[in-house]
Amino acid sequence: QVQLVESGGGLVQAGGSLRLSCAVSGSIFRFNDMGWYRQATGKQRELVAVITSGGSINYADSVKGRFTISRDNAKNTVVLQMNSLKPEDTAVYYCRLQRVDRFNYWGQGTQVTVSS
Repeated sequence: QVQLVESGGGLVQAGGSLRLSCAVSGSIFRFNDMGWYRQATGKQRELVAVITSGGSINYADSVKGRFTISRDNAKNTVVLQMNSLKPEDTAVYYCRLQRVDRFNYWGQGTQVTVSS
């Protein structure tokens, strides 16, 4: 059974940094594309960053230059380093694993709150 467990959320002031981590079990991690998504109150879930099994990376325009996604295939983890945080980054952040057949697994989410 595939499980994704996020950690690292919290409350931070604008301009600060947080580091989100997603630990994956039950899957051959290195073959899967991984991503971080977020959902603010009253809004749809949106893509933040993705990293493919081959290491290709894409970011939402709103986080380019501030967020960095990385993966450690030996530790089955994907990390989202978030710098220069803004109040509009406040949301629940979700980790997503996409299998090669494009089926998605999701973590339970971790709250990030950025105060102004």
